[in-house]
Amino acid sequence: MVDCLEQPLDVRALKFRLDAACRRADLARDLGAAQRMLSSNRVPGLLGNSKPMARVNELIQKVSQVLTSVLITGESGTGKGVVARAIHDLGPRAKQPFVAFSACALPESLIEDELFGHEKGAFTGAIQSRRGRFEEARGGTIFLDEIGDLALPQQAKLLRVLQERSLERLGSNASHPIDVRIICATSRNLEKMVQEGTFREDLYFRISVVRIHMPALRERAEDIPLLAEYFLKTFAQAHNKRLNGFTLEFLHALAEHHWPGNVRELQNVIERSLVLADGHEHLSVKDLPHELQELAIMEDLPEELPEGSFHESVRSFKRELVRSALRTHAGNKLRAARELGISRCYLHRLLNQLRIAPVALQEDPETVAVEASPASPPRSGLSIASRVA
Repeated sequence: MVDCLEQPLDVRALKFRLDAACRRADLARDLGAAQRMLSSNRVPGLLGNSKPMARVNELIQKVSQVLTSVLITGESGTGKGVVARAIHDLGPRAKQPFVAFSACALPESLIEDELFGHEKGAFTGAIQSRRGRFEEARGGTIFLDEIGDLALPQQAKLLRVLQERSLERLGSNASHPIDVRIICATSRNLEKMVQEGTFREDLYFRISVVRIHMPALRERAEDIPLLAEYFLKTFAQAHNKRLNGFTLEFLHALAEHHWPGNVRELQNVIERSLVLADGHEHLSVKDLPHELQELAIMEDLPEELPEGSFHESVRSFKRELVRSALRTHAGNKLRAARELGISRCYLHRLLNQLRIAPVALQEDPETVAVEASPASPPRSGLSIASRVA
């Protein structure tokens, strides 16, 4: 009940109450539309606020409502399987099967059987008929991961199935119609493989009507804290550990890492750090793997940082820190690295990143000159240490 009126009925009061009820209904409808719009901008299970991930979210929303084939590309560990599952879950076939299959590391003789099934007696050991992945996914979605690993004979058979929308099991001539949506993924460059003749061009065009590229984690570094927090909460609950967050140095080390293994590597690092953490509320640098600990050079920040953006300030601080260590040790890279608490290899990387050009001294191969000045080069190796900028 929205409202009530007394008898005898007052027409003007009735009109006023009806107008108010209509306005409330309009507001409720607008609020619902706004909430749906906000929720539609996020794909469940896909975390990230960066521009590359916003584009991925937009494409998922669009292609999920149609049944066209989709090719998901990107490096290993970027979350291609998560995208495939999201497309299925947001689409009209969400209540139907989602069947995933990876061609990676499977013998060619087993791939056809896995995909298309076999009849009883088709080969030695086939004691009963078996449905393949395509038939298991009937009415739903089949996700073919690492499709670039398929050999040319399997590519030809897959293309025929996609074109005719039917398949034949091994050992049978009977045709079985299929009704599936196909989503493929690969970490390979299929265009290059087409040019080299190792991937069929007609199959490539068949599976890549819409392409979604998953960015590498280093290309969306601003998402690292969000992902790290999500993994921390997940693993803290799974391992029954009470940890509330990260230190600044810990996050800085995560931001500095190159992440060749992408999100999967980050997930591994967070779980490892949490499992080995002992006796403190926040994950700190000492909980990180050794190779990441070297990236956390943010201890004892000066009270007044240089002007500019956060990344510019950190970069400037690093430069001054390295210069100071080199001045202290007369340009000796080994001793400077020891003072900084990093490896000599990482010091070399810093010299390149910060444009502090290394020049080996004749009498001491471990020394380094600071930023080279094209206008006034050092006259001799003996004066380099005194020319530290």
